[in-house]
Amino acid sequence: MESVIGFLVEGTNLTILGFSILCGVSFVGSLIAASLGLGGGLLNLAAMTLFLPPTVLIPIHAVVQIGSNGFRALLMRRDILYSVIPAFAVGTLVGSFIGGRALFAMEIWVLQAILGLFVLYATWAPKFKSSNPGPLKFFGCGVFGGFATMFVGGTGPLVAPVVNAACKERQEVVSTHAVLMTLQHFFKVILFGVLGFAFGPYIPLLLGLIIFGVCGTLVGKKVLDKLPEKVFRIGLQTILTLLAARLLYAALTTYLS
Repeated sequence: MESVIGFLVEGTNLTILGFSILCGVSFVGSLIAASLGLGGGLLNLAAMTLFLPPTVLIPIHAVVQIGSNGFRALLMRRDILYSVIPAFAVGTLVGSFIGGRALFAMEIWVLQAILGLFVLYATWAPKFKSSNPGPLKFFGCGVFGGFATMFVGGTGPLVAPVVNAACKERQEVVSTHAVLMTLQHFFKVILFGVLGFAFGPYIPLLLGLIIFGVCGTLVGKKVLDKLPEKVFRIGLQTILTLLAARLLYAALTTYLS
């Protein structure tokens, strides 16, 4: 038993309790994301800040999100709005490259404030909701999201309002958001690898988090299928507003510290 525990946490400075808590949060986070479209990624990120050092936080979180979002996209592949993917992917590639080059020069609180304000605007502005965003807006969203994700980790709230405005059904919202976030985190992992981050010591942790995330996604998908469309939209709008408030609060506390 000790050898198994040692294998799971070796090189991570985690205890088996911390390992178990993170796996449990991964399950709950994926359940929330699969049923309401987002929120799980930031829950995972918040939990990871309690157990992992800042230098490994964002790249490890990115791999976990690839597993969670990627499986959700695969599970709901028939519902994806495929027409928006190319523009978003190109934008994300451009934004991630710029963000990687500026990684050590940008004030994080500025980015958090901009993100929070944008999410609030995109969630509540009537014109934005009815604008039916096309490739150009998804390209811009990809650029901004790809840039921001190198600093703040979870940019799902930035992408979600654009996806929500473009999709008619809740399954389409969740599946399309999942595939776009998978692309964004994938590009980010590649860039962190190029920058020299060593993922090797965290492979057992990553496998555990991804497996529990897959289980959470399966349960969350069943919840999504039973949710009325109106309840889903209200729930998504509520979560987006709370996450925007959290970003603005984080920006304020970072600025004042």
